[in-house]
Amino acid sequence: MKLHWSPRSPFVRKVMVAAHELGLADRITTIRTVVAMVKPNLDLMPQNPLSKLPTLVLDDGTVLFDSLTICEYLDHLAGGGQLFPPPGPARWRTLTRHALANGLLDALILWRNERDKPEARQTPAWLTSFAIKVEACLDNIDADVPALTASRIGIEHVATACTLAYLDFRFPDLDWRTSRPALAGWFAGFAARPSMQATAVVDDA
Repeated sequence: MKLHWSPRSPFVRKVMVAAHELGLADRITTIRTVVAMVKPNLDLMPQNPLSKLPTLVLDDGTVLFDSLTICEYLDHLAGGGQLFPPPGPARWRTLTRHALANGLLDALILWRNERDKPEARQTPAWLTSFAIKVEACLDNIDADVPALTASRIGIEHVATACTLAYLDFRFPDLDWRTSRPALAGWFAGFAARPSMQATAVVDDA
């Protein structure tokens, strides 16, 4: 399998952490691929017309995207039921927690894009909205730490950890830990896992 990959993408990292957790990382060949919102990658677009990472190309030429689809495929390849529970209450909880972590990540990316604009072009209402949503998401996840800790590792744990790592990478000025010691402690423990250590963010820009 070939994965269009970037060492800075949290969505790619989610896939690679999942691959390590499932024992499949050595079956994936990574291809350094550059994508940008304002500059579509014309070489990637025949495989993924969205020009987004991650994009996985299987040995038979089948192309899979986005990160959740790829992670579920890897879970299936590893026998199924490891990161994704079967249909039922546990699966719906897993997917909802994943949606929260993924939605937080989307908000962080949009917030960063807005913050990086020249001040005269920034929209204050958007900056305020993103800040409120990010704080609310973090508070919700913090309150859910006991349940996260009690449950077996699933895609929601992987997504949450990769999102928090992105938060540290792109928002070093945001002190999210002080008022959320439970979440900070959970993340410290998960970040020490071999799968996270093997996929550490590298800013190769």
